[in-house]
Amino acid sequence: MNDEFYNISFLKDIAKKKKKSNKKLVSRLKKLKSREIDSIVQKHHYEVFEYVDCLKCANCCKNISPIITDRDIVRIAKHLKMRAIDFIQKYLNMDEEGDYVYKQAPCPFLLDDNYCSIYEFRPKACAEYPHTDRVRVYQALDLSLKNSAVCPAVYEIFEKIKSQGY
Repeated sequence: MNDEFYNISFLKDIAKKKKKSNKKLVSRLKKLKSREIDSIVQKHHYEVFEYVDCLKCANCCKNISPIITDRDIVRIAKHLKMRAIDFIQKYLNMDEEGDYVYKQAPCPFLLDDNYCSIYEFRPKACAEYPHTDRVRVYQALDLSLKNSAVCPAVYEIFEKIKSQGY
């Protein structure tokens, strides 16, 4: 994978050009059995993460916010030695769907070297990102379609699956 794929502008441009074929891919995958989808996507997830370096990128941390659950709030606030309500007031907003998200991008806990200052306590959505190795991955296919314009790994996973004729 070229280093240019870690550049968010380049990735957004190329993902935009592939949007139609990626939508078709998601549609075709949704017609398969859940276990078959898991097998296909997870296989490529593990292949791609042999060479994708998240620390070169951090596009997810720089451009999108995870959903922050109540459990996340309690865990992170405790780690930061804050009350949950103070953590919410300082770092979070509620989005249109009623979910907590970070007030700002990039993530307030992203360091200059792309490491996370709360890595061991990070939100569940961050720990599971990009959601391509999960069980019942079909539940996240629409999200993966969006993430293909942010995450080089998801983009590459989609390209590998398409190259197999899906």
